[in-house]
This record gives sequence, structure tokens and C-alpha cells, in this order.
Amino acid sequence: MMELISRESTYQSPEKKSSWFAHLSPGLVFYPKMAKVILRGSREGKHGYFDNERWYVASIGMLRGLESAGIRIQIENMDVLHKLDSPCVFIGNHMSVLETFVLPCVLLPFQSITFVIKQSLVEYPVFKHIMINCDPIVVSRIKPREDFKVVMEGGEERLKRGVSIVVFPQTTRTTTFIPEQFNTIGVKLAKKANVPVVPIALKTDAWGNGKMIKDFGKIQPDKPVRFAFGDPISIQDNGRMAHQKIISFIEEKLELWS
Repeated sequence: MMELISRESTYQSPEKKSSWFAHLSPGLVFYPKMAKVILRGSREGKHGYFDNERWYVASIGMLRGLESAGIRIQIENMDVLHKLDSPCVFIGNHMSVLETFVLPCVLLPFQSITFVIKQSLVEYPVFKHIMINCDPIVVSRIKPREDFKVVMEGGEERLKRGVSIVVFPQTTRTTTFIPEQFNTIGVKLAKKANVPVVPIALKTDAWGNGKMIKDFGKIQPDKPVRFAFGDPISIQDNGRMAHQKIISFIEEKLELWS
């Protein structure tokens, strides 16, 4: 996968017939594999050696686990990643937990990255050891002013170190893209740090949001997973035009995929 992504503009899950068990119960195929990946990563993180290489391997494990459950993944326009010559702010819509697990294996061959995440992700038992080692920017989602300061200061510091930032500006994961809920914090960070933004359109509702535990929803192989990268956008003036370009890119892709 590393070699494939490094050379190609697109990725398409290989065509193969799912097992009868995956067809019958894709969740029972995927979730044990997910647990194995997380437990291994947690052990590595607890001992302080969950680095980018191990993060990449863990992310590949998630991607392969999803494919073994029958999910097909398509990634478009990775030429953008080949051409990046500086860190950037990746800005995408947020449909499910799938993109958080899979994006690292797409981006890490090209860029060191981290995510803006909510506080609870560094408090979850087991999983916290992975997230802490990824040097995330942690926000409360309770105190907007403090969160804004954390993202601006922490994001700029990481970008200066050559670490790109992945931001999901929506307030929560949702299968419906509502532009009014898509804030401008990623654009403002990019402007402050003088780096471009790269839009990402994501259709990841094949991994549903659970009713009891949001991260453990229904796995639905009949829904293809799609990622698409837009061309880098430089931030001019107040960033309003860049923000609208990101929204338009995501809306157009989601409409095409529907």
C-alpha cells in the first residue's frame, strides 16, 4: 500500500468476493480486527514508541480490516499529495470515525500529520495511549474561545515544525453536510501560519454511528467509501473565498457520489 500510494494518483480496493461470514455479519469480521490493531497500538503507545511508521501500519490494518468485511474504498486525486512542498492544513467534512482511522495511511507517506481532536479521545481507556503519541491538538468543545486559542497556537507551532494539521470543522460527525455548521478555524490557522489548505471530501457512512456507543456502529459494505483531495488553496485577505471553495468542493463531490 505504501508503494502504491507513493506512485499512483488513485487507490481502489481490489475486487474480490467477500467470505460468506463477512456477507452475513460484516461487523463481526471487522471489529475483532479493529480491536487487535488498537490493542497493539496501545501497547506501543504506552511504552512511548508509537511513531509515524507504527501509526501508518495501524492505519493500514484498519483499511485492510474494512476491506475484509466487504467495504470498498476509493481515493481520488492523490497527485495533490505528491506535489505538496510544504506542510498544510487538510480540511474535510466528518461523516464517521472511519476517516480518522484510514487517513493516516494515505497522508503519512507524504506528510507528517496530526489531528485536531476532542478531549475525550485522550481519555478513552486503551485508545488514549495511541492518540497521545500522535501529538494531537486537543480541544474541549465546551469553551470556544479557549479552543480557538489552542488550535491557533498549537497548530502554528506544529506547522512550523513541518507537521500538517487535519481539521474537521463540523461540530460533530454527521452524514449530512451542512455548510452553516462548517466553521472557518482551519482557514484561519492556515492564514496565521502562511500555509495552504487542502480540501478533502469524504463519504464514509459505510461505518455507521452507533446508537449506544457512537464509534461502534453498523458496518455497511453496500455503501462505497470515497475520499477525494482538492487542489491546494492559498489564503487571501480574510479567507472567505478560500472557505467557500472548500465548501463547494465538498458539496460537489458529495452530490456526484450520491
